[in-house]
Amino acid sequence: MPRPFPPVCDDLCVDYPNDQAPGAPVRSGIPEHGRIPKYYAVKARIAALLEELGEDSVIPTERDLAERYDVARETVRQAVRELVLEGRLRRRGRGTVVAGPKLAQPLSLASYTEGVRRQGREPGRTLVTLDRFPCPEALAAETGLTRGEPVWHLERVLLADDERVGLESTYVAVERVPRLGDDFDPDSSFYAYLEGQGIVFGDADERIETVLATPREALLIGTPPALPMLLIHRVSRDTEGRPLERVRSLYRGDRFSFTAHLQG
Repeated sequence: MPRPFPPVCDDLCVDYPNDQAPGAPVRSGIPEHGRIPKYYAVKARIAALLEELGEDSVIPTERDLAERYDVARETVRQAVRELVLEGRLRRRGRGTVVAGPKLAQPLSLASYTEGVRRQGREPGRTLVTLDRFPCPEALAAETGLTRGEPVWHLERVLLADDERVGLESTYVAVERVPRLGDDFDPDSSFYAYLEGQGIVFGDADERIETVLATPREALLIGTPPALPMLLIHRVSRDTEGRPLERVRSLYRGDRFSFTAHLQG
């Protein structure tokens, strides 16, 4: 019978009850031997406290939490840092408050606007840039556009109830939407604009990965560079199979999750 893993760094570990029944959903994260880092035990207790406080409530200070759980402030700081990264807490001014549920964005050809409104939030966008340039070779190879043909680049910060939650870059051929720079409202849905031009989406290929934001992206979204991000690459085509758009959407990992309906 294999021996259990030994505890790591005894002075920073504590025994913690692991009362999950066999086969129960994994929730506590406590290994079978019951030894966990001290900060993780504090994190579990703070997480329980958040349920009592409720959304938008300010949590006690590091000093108060350290006294409550009889640990060092650095232990509390590490626990709070992880809860912020997971999206269960968020910074507000000089304090820290209980965060609301993550936005669950469907993986579909529905627009960002529809996904956010479906959850009772108000979508918005702030224009960063709208310019045009000759299609580079890499973009042409990825989308099927012709190298050198004029393309629009639309970059916008994504908002939900005026909170910055993402950054979206869209590339589309000028030939498809020649008046984009004149009659498109940057705060509106690009998909709705395309439909108004008689363009209908047919299908798309998507790829999702986790990344860290660049310093520029972190500044635009208003997050620390170390915050994990969810990055979606999408290449869309119309109903005739013609290339339509190339989109790079960067979402805050602490504020977003994605859903998909699968059918066998």
